[in-house]
Amino acid sequence: MKRAGLGRGLDVLLPQNDNIFETVVRDIPIEDIDPNMGQPRKEFNEDALQQLAESIKAAGVLSPILVVENGSRFSIVAGERRYRASRLAGLTTVPCIVRDMTSEQQMAAALIENVQRQDLNPVEEANAIQSLMKECGYTQEQVGQKLGKSRPVIANSLRLLTLPEDVLAMVAAGELSAGHARVLAGLSDENQQRKLAEECVSEGYSVRKLEEIARGDNLKPEDKPAKKTPARELSPELSTLQNCMREALGLKTALTGNEKKGKIVLSYSSPEELEHLYEVIGKLL
Repeated sequence: MKRAGLGRGLDVLLPQNDNIFETVVRDIPIEDIDPNMGQPRKEFNEDALQQLAESIKAAGVLSPILVVENGSRFSIVAGERRYRASRLAGLTTVPCIVRDMTSEQQMAAALIENVQRQDLNPVEEANAIQSLMKECGYTQEQVGQKLGKSRPVIANSLRLLTLPEDVLAMVAAGELSAGHARVLAGLSDENQQRKLAEECVSEGYSVRKLEEIARGDNLKPEDKPAKKTPARELSPELSTLQNCMREALGLKTALTGNEKKGKIVLSYSSPEELEHLYEVIGKLL
């Protein structure tokens, strides 16, 4: 029997029983539906919602909302944007698919839908991944399998949460990209992170330009430290290696020395990052 189209990735969360996937769409009164309190997405663009509402007025809700039943009411698992737009469109009922799902499955399904639709900003995605790991006890590897992403991608996403709140606000607002945020997360000084974040916004730095500045390249004479830092002494090849390791491991990485002699320091800032380091080292043994 053909399964209902709930989005790639949901198969790993729901029971593998063909009867479970029989698609029964129910028109449920919109007043009986409650928003998902664990919704990963926190910001909804009002203009985009209004456009979707106009589309729904013209063609209806083309993709049913996924819900779970709670007594006489229903809670949204996936499809909150459609639900909100349906309210704006003045609908009294919404087509829904009712599923029996655990809290873990609900949380993962909501995250997967938003990530796959690219509806989350980088900060929302990182917070959702962190919640999924904390609530469900997943490792970075397991979260990556659920979301169809590599473990380094998951690790790099979580690294963003080490940034100061005001810098995270710039990322959430779209003033800084995830690429900019990853470079800033590789710096240990919060004041420097804030200063460079503000410069990025005002000067329109590309990610590559920010990487150069973070390494100490192209600084104004008055901004250069009296003593040359080890990071600035790296050859282009070693600098590239340092950046590759940082991206691959998802950890702060400091490489000093030259092609003949040097050292690499990996830093972690949470139990999750330490656990991930154990996993990586374990695979090399």
